[in-house]
Amino acid sequence: MVDLKAWLNEQREKGRLRSLRPVIAREKGRLILAEDDNRTLLDFSSNDYLALAEHPALIAAAQEALSRFGAGSGASRLMSGDLAVHHDLEQAVAQLKGQEGALTFGSGYMANTGIIPALMGRHDLIFSDRLNHASIHDGCRLSGARVIRFRHNDLNHLEELLTKKRGTTTPLIVVESIYSMDGDRCPLRELAALKERFGCLLMVDEAHATGVFGPTGGGIIEEDGMSGAVDLAVGTFGKGLGSYGAFVAGNREMIEYLVNRARSFIFSTALPPAVAAASLAAVRLIRHEPGLRRELQEKIGYFKGVLRKGGYEADLGPSQIIPIVVGESEAALHIAELLQKKGIFATAVRPPTVPQGTARLRFSITRHHSTTDLSRAAETLLEIMEDSR
Repeated sequence: MVDLKAWLNEQREKGRLRSLRPVIAREKGRLILAEDDNRTLLDFSSNDYLALAEHPALIAAAQEALSRFGAGSGASRLMSGDLAVHHDLEQAVAQLKGQEGALTFGSGYMANTGIIPALMGRHDLIFSDRLNHASIHDGCRLSGARVIRFRHNDLNHLEELLTKKRGTTTPLIVVESIYSMDGDRCPLRELAALKERFGCLLMVDEAHATGVFGPTGGGIIEEDGMSGAVDLAVGTFGKGLGSYGAFVAGNREMIEYLVNRARSFIFSTALPPAVAAASLAAVRLIRHEPGLRRELQEKIGYFKGVLRKGGYEADLGPSQIIPIVVGESEAALHIAELLQKKGIFATAVRPPTVPQGTARLRFSITRHHSTTDLSRAAETLLEIMEDSR
């Protein structure tokens, strides 16, 4: 067994020790930490991109379901926990993703660690982007398949690997459409072309794209017109949709198969009815209110513009996730601490979440932020970074 005390001390010395920081209040893009003497901080670490967690439509839907069904579903979907609202939600998700069907899971982690092992086994081959989320890597490990990681967004490397290692079974290519720590997007059309050429399955995790991209919020898959080329469209309700849980969308045969094979679905209690109802309200909302996305995109552009005007030259990426890479963990922690003292909460992200030497501040822009908030945060960040040189 690992020496717990020694391990914790080592992580502490390296600046990698994580700790929980209770939030005692949150409202409209602001939060109060229990540790921080009731000071209100601007929250730049939330994934509630469209500010839907506090939207009246979601709250009303959750309250109605809570009154009608109670706090929990009471059982797994294959027992007596299969509520009509789960089916309504899955139908709405399938429509959003341009697929025949969908299936909900308790979380994005449960989705990826359930789907991948259900499809792939020890005789199979998975090609996974190196910067995929930990849940994808863990799903690959659980499958027992041979996993080959290709360099991030490097299609030449992927093509080379497919040519040399394709094998005799149907391989799986798995990527994210928007990467959670870098905020960049995958070259989906080119990936789909490789998938067709080499006869692979293509799985795309849209956790950070659903709701934010696409004419009706269907993500990069919708924006690039690739719903017919993607075999498994995975996403979450807990980010741009402001609720909780996750989903996969695909053809009817695929969904029926996963109902029978995905262990994290079969052996888990169904999503609480209030959560499912809030998620359904969110899906309907994003489809019919494109102004939510337009407003968010304007704020993303504004924040990046202030940084560029202030002399920040590094790539700020194409999305609402803006990584400010500083290098070593200690430096990232120091800048995060200084920002917090100035009333800005932006989490320092360190290895092993990101590669060694790329510790960063991860700024998430949400619809909650006003232009005043965005200017203040960007200018404060630039000032601190200049003083830290």
